[in-house]
Amino acid sequence: MIIRHPEKINKPSNPIKKKPKWIKSKITNSQNYFITKSIINKNNLNTVCQEANCPNITECWSKRHATFMIMGDTCTRACRFCDVKTGKPKPLDVLEPVKIAKATKELNLKHVVITSVDRDDLRDGGAEHFSEVINETRKLNKNTTIEALTPDFLRKGNAYKKVVEANLDVFNHNIETVPSLYLKVRPGSRYFASLELLKLAKKINNKIFTKSGIMLGLGEERDEILQLMDDLISAEVDFLTIGQYLQPSVKHYPLKRYVRPEEFAELKRIAESKGFLIVASSPLTRSSYHADEDFYKMKKLRENQSQCHQLQ
Repeated sequence: MIIRHPEKINKPSNPIKKKPKWIKSKITNSQNYFITKSIINKNNLNTVCQEANCPNITECWSKRHATFMIMGDTCTRACRFCDVKTGKPKPLDVLEPVKIAKATKELNLKHVVITSVDRDDLRDGGAEHFSEVINETRKLNKNTTIEALTPDFLRKGNAYKKVVEANLDVFNHNIETVPSLYLKVRPGSRYFASLELLKLAKKINNKIFTKSGIMLGLGEERDEILQLMDDLISAEVDFLTIGQYLQPSVKHYPLKRYVRPEEFAELKRIAESKGFLIVASSPLTRSSYHADEDFYKMKKLRENQSQCHQLQ
């Protein structure tokens, strides 16, 4: 039997709370769902939809949307909230850039999200491979917008620049939670390093959109959420996603509470008032959920802002 999370075996068991009625996934087109699954399996690709046990997989795949996860299915970190397998990864697949490009074309994606596991074992954290995937995808899909949801490239120097300078439209890196919870929830990462990554990405290429996301229900305080928003605004992040943490197993970090939809709606209003270009906030919001629709909204909003500035 393959153990997905060997580092969690000796962790205490935390009972999983029953989901409230407002957390419910849906399927809209079963034929498209199986077409999407077939294309992914045929190309021998990984998706974060499957590996992270995303609650929106049926809805997204029914619309022929999928978020590709590159550099393997095994992560070198051990974040306590995440369901992606941890351990020693396999070598990189040199054909993966071509496979991702072909699958993007076959799915006829207008907007593609490409993410990855953390690869601390690689000298550049996989940045060169990430950029190759982006460039190959662009080459074969000239009208498709590309969103890179990256790891933090912690202690990898300027490696992240290879991704930022690739031909992409959105640079996305999730800050995940408030700084006070990092050592418990995300011990292999550093809050201010993630914040700095987002800030530097915009500094290098101010034409791209930057995006970040957080989970609620881990034990964060309201004031901490508001401070996190201010931190992201200071880093010139355009797009904020806020979703509910769903505990994957009894060995994962314990869910403290389910946040009601009204609270998500209130946080959306607050975040918008602070200056984010666009905010997605709901229990089932995930970083790549409705990413295609939200990208075009964000693009339109920036164009409107630019026109307003020209008129002033």
